[in-house]
Amino acid sequence: MLQIIYLDTVDSTQKYLKEKILTKELCAPVSVCADMQTDGIGSRNNVWISQKGNLFFSFAVAKESLPKDLKIESASIYFSYLLKEVLVESGSKVWIKWPNDFYIEDKKIGGVITSLVNDTLVCGIGINLKKSPKNHSTLDIIIQRGDLLKNYFQNIEKKVLWKQVFSKYKLEFYQNRDIFTHLNDRKISLKDVEINDDGSLEINGERIYSLR
Repeated sequence: MLQIIYLDTVDSTQKYLKEKILTKELCAPVSVCADMQTDGIGSRNNVWISQKGNLFFSFAVAKESLPKDLKIESASIYFSYLLKEVLVESGSKVWIKWPNDFYIEDKKIGGVITSLVNDTLVCGIGINLKKSPKNHSTLDIIIQRGDLLKNYFQNIEKKVLWKQVFSKYKLEFYQNRDIFTHLNDRKISLKDVEINDDGSLEINGERIYSLR
């Protein structure tokens, strides 16, 4: 069973957990959840604006425990989709913008960042449950933090194969057609982009992974 550590305030649950993994004060499987973050991490190393009442947590799992067919570069898609399933089962209309952002209609409500610390995968997640900064939005359902975490980690523990997750995600990828993503500081339209079976994108003959 995954241990969950609750904190009142932390700079970033992901930074905190990565440091504890490096110093071996904590080891996978473990999760850290905070009421407030003062220096959260967003996409492309942007600061994720953290407001009290929202969901901020990170978890660590051993690399060897991941599905054997999951490329580490596509872990963000995998863990994003598992959380999306839990939210949809609770009535949400959330969808995933490739590769790691949660959206309600055309507004971002959260995201996922993954990184490796030696042989441990650390995944940080933020969701706007109650409040959102300008040009963002909040989750479209009311759900208790504890229930969400419990259901999510139970979903992870099923160790569903990547091909099963991807087969469902691929059917929903059309929702990205009107969206742009960023690659090496370039803004790229996803209108005519094809997604490969490993979760990477085919853009102008180049295979692109999320790297987040």
